Amino acid sequence: QVQLVESGGGSVQPGGSLRLSCAASGSMVSINSPGWFRQAPGKQRELVAKITSGGRTDYADSVKGRFTISRDGAKNTVYLQMSSLKPEDTAVYYCNALIVSLADPVVRAYWGQGTQVNVSS
Repeated sequence: QVQLVESGGGSVQPGGSLRLSCAASGSMVSINSPGWFRQAPGKQRELVAKITSGGRTDYADSVKGRFTISRDGAKNTVYLQMSSLKPEDTAVYYCNALIVSLADPVVRAYWGQGTQVNVSS
C-alpha cells in the first residue's frame, strides 16, 4: 500500500525556518509531480510548491524567494525548506504526488496526513 508520510512541522517564531519532509513508501511504479499544499483554518487548501521529475519547480507567489522544494529520487522523498517564515504561513501542510502503484496501475493522487506549522511570536 502506497503511503506518503510527512514530518518536520512544528512551532517557530517569525523569521525562523523549518524543513518539511515527505517520504513515499510502498510498491510504486512511478511518482510524478510531488508537491506541497497547505490549508489554514477557514481557508481552502492551496498549492505551495511542486517539482517535476525534470526538476522544474513552481511556487505560490506568497512563498517565492522564501521556500525551496527539492526531491531525492533515491529515497522517494520530497522536501520543503521554509525560511523567513511569517504568521500567515501558519497552516497544516500536506504532501501530494501522482503515483502509479504496482497494485493499482493507474495514476492516482495520494496525500499525506498533514503536518502542522505554527508561526507566532
